[in-house]
Amino acid sequence: MKKDNNTPIAIWTGSDRILDEVYPSVTIIIRSGGCSWNRCLMCQYRHERLFDLNTEELTAAMINQLETLSKEVAEHDPRLVKLYTSGSFFDDKEVHPAVREVVATICKGRYLTVECRADYVNYEKIAAYHTRLTESLRTGGLIVAMGLETSSDEIREKCIDKGITFDNYTSAAAAIRKAGGLVKTYLLFKPAYITEREAYEDMTKTVRDILAHTDLISMNPCSVMRNTIVERLWRQGSYRPPYLWSVAKVLAESPVHITCDPLGGGQKRGTHNCGTCDKMILDAIREYNLNADQELMKSVMEMPCSCKKEWEFVLENELPSAMPLTR
Repeated sequence: MKKDNNTPIAIWTGSDRILDEVYPSVTIIIRSGGCSWNRCLMCQYRHERLFDLNTEELTAAMINQLETLSKEVAEHDPRLVKLYTSGSFFDDKEVHPAVREVVATICKGRYLTVECRADYVNYEKIAAYHTRLTESLRTGGLIVAMGLETSSDEIREKCIDKGITFDNYTSAAAAIRKAGGLVKTYLLFKPAYITEREAYEDMTKTVRDILAHTDLISMNPCSVMRNTIVERLWRQGSYRPPYLWSVAKVLAESPVHITCDPLGGGQKRGTHNCGTCDKMILDAIREYNLNADQELMKSVMEMPCSCKKEWEFVLENELPSAMPLTR
């Protein structure tokens, strides 16, 4: 099916927790020039880019997509707008300054979440944009989400191919905060090539490592996206997405609130258990995202299910040389 360059990939309304408040939100995913790095092993979004367009055509197509956002914002009056370009919002080659100006006009006085690689974080650019969003109204502000994925440089390089270091991330986070923005950090639970226990231990350590550098944390259980290295490994029986038990355990034990939106949760390509307990755990995670009630996640870990023993066995016995033990 031919893609319509002037239509966003998706747009929807919802609610999101920002620090201690729950705000009505509008989320939009627009087609752009695509991520300049374009090498992460689990990422499918490279296929959503606009190909074969010059700068003027790309800018026009992105501005046309924003007309849909403008209508949704006018209709629903959200306090938060989340705008995703499947790459870096502050990369001028991907998102022309004229596009960012249109976004600022639509979102002025609201919170705006955008994504950006650490290597495109620039203090002057972000400070000016934050001021543009908040000027005169003195409400709202800029939230810059960065995909750190893990605090381990080794895992990030060998298992994700992210192309940044932990030091890159901390420097970028400091610049965002100095500019007046909030830092949101994306973490990836169980990338390729590591065991279930290694993934759990990596997440718990990463959360502790980033506490001083971030305002918000979003943990994304790795899912099997089409046309990726992770899918190839999954098809040959060399990768299994994380158990929901592992995801719930990290949330139950975290020293701070972590949001989690399990893409494909309960399905073979996403984080899953046995199929019997999946929906109950996923519902609890969605509720926890908004109410931050950690007792809810602790109660999930007390929930009985026959697959729990399987998960515990995998945690104790799965080895890098023989994984995954289950599908």
